[in-house]
Amino acid sequence: MEVEKAHYLLVVKGNQPNLHAAVRALPWQEVTARRYDRGRGHGRSETRSVRTLTVIGLGLDFPHVVQAGKILRHRTNVKSGKVTRKTVYAITNMTAREASPQFIGRIARSQWDIEAVHHVRDTTFAEDASQIRIGDGPENMATLHNPTINRLRENGHTSIAAGLREMSYEPFTRPLDRLGVAP
Repeated sequence: MEVEKAHYLLVVKGNQPNLHAAVRALPWQEVTARRYDRGRGHGRSETRSVRTLTVIGLGLDFPHVVQAGKILRHRTNVKSGKVTRKTVYAITNMTAREASPQFIGRIARSQWDIEAVHHVRDTTFAEDASQIRIGDGPENMATLHNPTINRLRENGHTSIAAGLREMSYEPFTRPLDRLGVAP
């Protein structure tokens, strides 16, 4: 059997209170490895600060953890001026040489992109409430939902739910035609 050598980056949330408290209590004020990024989009400006810290020997009870990250996000709504601030903690088995603060920030942002796609699938198709839990059922449903979402977006729909509603008003073969699927 061949052993894969994969890495992980896990966001530490409040549902793991001991680990969350331990990561939060790390000496973040002493960190010199940090990265700042600024961006604008979706009606807001955002500043992200990513700090990373080697945690070997600091007593974190998690397999193979080598580094921790603290991501601080400041968002300003362009229209209202409302500022929100959120701190997210993460752990990884990657060393500082393998994953700089910039890389940690990029990986964390890609995870948020995945969460955004899941949010669309859950709010539109109620996946989290689905009773389909046996065998390949959940994967099969996701396999059907993903191309549907993609085709609706390709056809100019910014709201997937509105696109599905619009398609439901048409005769059965027309939605399949518009999605590029032959009946």
